[in-house]
This record gives sequence, structure tokens and C-alpha cells, in this order.
Amino acid sequence: MSEEGDTFWVSLAEKFFGLLITIIGGLLLYFTATSTEALGVFTAFFVLLSIVLLGVGVFLLIVKPPE
Repeated sequence: MSEEGDTFWVSLAEKFFGLLITIIGGLLLYFTATSTEALGVFTAFFVLLSIVLLGVGVFLLIVKPPE
């Protein structure tokens, strides 16, 4: 394969996984916010985890691969 084709697939995979991780982080944040009493002392842990996932997902969506 050519270098241009490889860059396209890497970029596509990066965007796909970024979108997937962003959706998972958003769902985790939603379910954490709606069930805080069930989580108890672990609420802060799950909020932090979901914010990290959202950040990583957005980062993957924004970043461009090296050329």
C-alpha cells in the first residue's frame, strides 16, 4: 500500500475510536450522574474516569496524524 493510503486508514481508525470513546465516556458520565446514591463513595472515581474518557475521545477526534 502507498503511504497516502496508510495515512487515510490510520486517520479513519483514530476518528472512529475517538467517537466510540467519547460516546462511552458520555454514557458513563450520564449514568454516574443519575445514580449517585447507588455508587456512594465511588461517585468521584467514576466522574473522574468518565471525564478522562471524554478528554481522550475528544483528543483523538481533534488530533491529526503526522504526515
